Amino acid sequence: MSDGDVIKDGVNKLEIHDDDEIDSNYKPPPEKSIEELLNADKEDASLQKYKEKLLGDANSGKIIFDENNPNKVIVKKLALCVTDRPDMELDLSGDLTNLKKQVFIIKEGISYKIRIDFIVQREIVHGLKYVQKTYRLGVPVDKMTHMVGSYPPKMEIQSYTTPAEDAPSGMMARGSYTVHSLFTDDDKKEHLKWEWVFEIKKDWKDN
Repeated sequence: MSDGDVIKDGVNKLEIHDDDEIDSNYKPPPEKSIEELLNADKEDASLQKYKEKLLGDANSGKIIFDENNPNKVIVKKLALCVTDRPDMELDLSGDLTNLKKQVFIIKEGISYKIRIDFIVQREIVHGLKYVQKTYRLGVPVDKMTHMVGSYPPKMEIQSYTTPAEDAPSGMMARGSYTVHSLFTDDDKKEHLKWEWVFEIKKDWKDN
């Protein structure tokens, strides 16, 4: 058996059953505008104060970060975060076709987190999700879906960081992986979809 066959055999053992969407009876609540939220339950003073605090600057009018961008969510950056090392970052505001040229090098077995930086403008966004599918030699080997939550519009960047994940380790795990990332929501609106690449090596010095 050749080295290529050995690698493919190892990857096949890692193959996951990808159902694309989580099977759930959960139905998202109807989407409400900031004005609708503020006008609801006006007789409850304490609830009104809570809503005003939660919505922040959005109480005083529509917040628009980029007048030329009609989207409610503008995804700015992905960062791969490892303790005691500088964050490895991808700029998601430019040409997404160039992202695969920027390969992240990851030491096998390390614990890492992924941070997504984004802007919310115009209206509240409900039920944001981050979905990530990882492929090796064209075979799906991992999928994770994280509930990001609901966010009010703000003029500053907001962030979500995933729980820690452990990179695979061992000779069979080393090599290049392609990741398909999707920032979506309960209504299955695609706020941004992109692909990027990382490579697992024995040590950081192999970079």
